[in-house]
Amino acid sequence: MANLFAFVFPLCSFLCSKEEASPYSLLDICLSFLTTNLEKFCSARQDGTLCLQEPGVFPQEVADRLLQTMAFHGLLNDGTVGIFRGNQMRLKRACIRKAKISAVAFRKAFCHHKLVELDATGVNADITITDIISGLGSNKWIQQNLQCLVLNSLTLSLEDPYERCFSRLSGLRALSITNVLFYNEDLAEVASLPRLESLDISNTSITDITALLACKDRLKSLTMHHLKCLKMTTTQILDVVRELKHLNHLDISDDKQFTSDIALRLLEQKDILPNLVSLDVSGRKHVTDKAVEAFIQQRPSMQFVGLLATDAGYSEFLTGKGHLKLVVTGMRNHPMNLPVQLAASACVFNLTKQDLALGMPVRLLADVTHLLLKAMEHFPNHQQNLLFEILPYIKSSEVRCLFEAAKLVMQWLCNHEDQNMQRMAVAIISILAAKLSTEQTAQLGAELFIVRSFPTESSIQQKVLGLLHSAILKWPTPECEMVAYRSFNPFFPLLGCFTTPGVQLWAVWAMQHVCSKNPSRYCSMLIEEGGLQHLYNIKEHEQTDPYVQQIAVAILDSLEKHIVRHGRPPPCKKQPQARLN
Repeated sequence: MANLFAFVFPLCSFLCSKEEASPYSLLDICLSFLTTNLEKFCSARQDGTLCLQEPGVFPQEVADRLLQTMAFHGLLNDGTVGIFRGNQMRLKRACIRKAKISAVAFRKAFCHHKLVELDATGVNADITITDIISGLGSNKWIQQNLQCLVLNSLTLSLEDPYERCFSRLSGLRALSITNVLFYNEDLAEVASLPRLESLDISNTSITDITALLACKDRLKSLTMHHLKCLKMTTTQILDVVRELKHLNHLDISDDKQFTSDIALRLLEQKDILPNLVSLDVSGRKHVTDKAVEAFIQQRPSMQFVGLLATDAGYSEFLTGKGHLKLVVTGMRNHPMNLPVQLAASACVFNLTKQDLALGMPVRLLADVTHLLLKAMEHFPNHQQNLLFEILPYIKSSEVRCLFEAAKLVMQWLCNHEDQNMQRMAVAIISILAAKLSTEQTAQLGAELFIVRSFPTESSIQQKVLGLLHSAILKWPTPECEMVAYRSFNPFFPLLGCFTTPGVQLWAVWAMQHVCSKNPSRYCSMLIEEGGLQHLYNIKEHEQTDPYVQQIAVAILDSLEKHIVRHGRPPPCKKQPQARLN
């Protein structure tokens, strides 16, 4: 642990400005290792929670990043959050997304810190919003200084009626409370917070937004996507919005379920929202390029207009560069939403075609590749749509998931017969082959489900090997070179499997194929790596399968002809043989 401290602490100053163009920092690598092996560096308290064994104190930036990393990997529970008790960790910006913790564990682990931000999106149902605010409110410093609170997709309270609690957080500047049963009375309480500047009440149960007038002189950002319960008329809504003169950002987007003309009516207003910089009307009906252009021209400070799923957005007046990072965010936040993944894959293709990917940061390409592979796993019936997007990243990247990509593409190739897509899959695999290690290449063809499912059933294993033997005998001779090998060393252990002739047959068939199609390369390679002796062993062994022996003799004939024509190549330095399954 001391060594880990020595690595982590000097790196805290690099936290704030790392871009995708940079390699993963040593800090990121150390924190990833720590989270993966957390129990090795911790001891257990009597209540079963973990505490770090070393007495060192983590800097605040490092502690924040460690918590965020644990949340990202889904490692936050009542036991693991124990490392944030006491003063060994000093948290300031806490992210506990999707944590599986109780109200007691939350209070003990986080409520004594001097928090200015807390993101508790999607924590489990054992803890409610009232539990969280009650815990935070027990710390007077947090009451006055907590600035940003994210409580999306939570339960407000398990009690009915419940105690209003938001007023305890008098220092709060930004609140997000989306996908919550949050009502008009709750909005009124929140709107009375003296410093509130940013509010997101999307997909809540609010029927009337008039309470927002209480914070009209300080509210700068308002997001109210899909307020499905709203009972106000368009005129009433606009009357409230008109009073919010300090708004820089407004989001009134919807999911196209409703036919309200609120967006068009808003765009037609000339005396409304003079300081607006960002407006999102995605999914709204009746939005036109003409109305959008007129609205923007009256507000020269406008920088963004969201027009997804509207009839607008085709005018040359609306321009802007697409950013792959925005697509990554959408893919990561909605991994199981097929329409989102399909739309995102189309965006990825348009943003990276014609070698555009070559100028993009490696880390960004790695993230995109990882997300595309996850989409292929989640939606196997749509994998062909994603092969197009993967190819540019494979060519240009140093992505960490090349082996996973190869496995998925190999699986797709085995399960589909579309020739055009097969050509693309083969192209991807041929590129990957040069980037994978010899052991990884060998593992691509090693599906161990039979061995794992029937470890003691040798008869089943022999049956499978017999089927392999029969299948190989039926393979036609290819007209062209299908594969490329960097070494024959992975084949040599297979040539010694005299009790499993199917394995031997596969190995000699593959060796004969490349030696016959490209003898100048592969005959020399086979001789240099000591393959002659293995083939002679097969030829002379009394238990050799006759089909295996026949192919081995044919390879030896090819090698002898090669030696006569070109001479015997010098033996290469002996390489360690790859372990095969």
